[in-house]
Amino acid sequence: MNRYLALALAALALGTSLPAEAQWKGKGEVGIVFASGNTDTETTNVKLDTSREVDRWKHAFGVAALRAVNDGLKTAERYGATWQSDYRLTERSFWFGGLRYQLDEFSGFDYQASLSTGYGYRFIDTERTKFNGQAGVGYRRSKLQPVGDIESSAIFRGDLRFEHALTDTTKIIDTFIVEAGSDNTFVGNDLALQVKMSDKFALSVGLGVRYNTDPPLGLKKTDTLTTVNLVYAF
Repeated sequence: MNRYLALALAALALGTSLPAEAQWKGKGEVGIVFASGNTDTETTNVKLDTSREVDRWKHAFGVAALRAVNDGLKTAERYGATWQSDYRLTERSFWFGGLRYQLDEFSGFDYQASLSTGYGYRFIDTERTKFNGQAGVGYRRSKLQPVGDIESSAIFRGDLRFEHALTDTTKIIDTFIVEAGSDNTFVGNDLALQVKMSDKFALSVGLGVRYNTDPPLGLKKTDTLTTVNLVYAF
């Protein structure tokens, strides 16, 4: 079993191994494709999102990994991690502090890391529909490929998240983020349609877009990723 398949299984297993007293909840997603014959293709996509609420605080952590190999040639490799802590001010408003790190060998940036803080608001918060946004300021540090130059700048950060249940078993989820600085503006959007198969398992079809206004010379500004994942909720 290769290490990426092991990582995929570990992400799902984590949900069942967390102690009850930890009060963490979330979901793990795994998408794996193997093809052989005229071409040998291997694609692994793993995501894990967890959160915990304690009094007025909510802490959320997420990791993601993507790797694709075609006939022995690596065509994609991306790893990311996020952390955010929210402090509830009112029933709908909160103050947040967050960290984001992404390593992507094919984006032109060896890594992008940012720290931000700001204000958030839950515009809609019903059982069927949830919509919230947040805006703030922060600091970003990026390492460019292949020369290794470091760029640092203050940034504006904005986020939007929308979730709506179309039926009792089907829902649509869209997450948008923008980090705007003097050296580069990063925009990301993840859209997913999730179909529930049981209380714990669902199938998710997603489209992810990553956009950088000023990537290193010769690199494209936009990357897209289409996924089909098995989702396990815990």
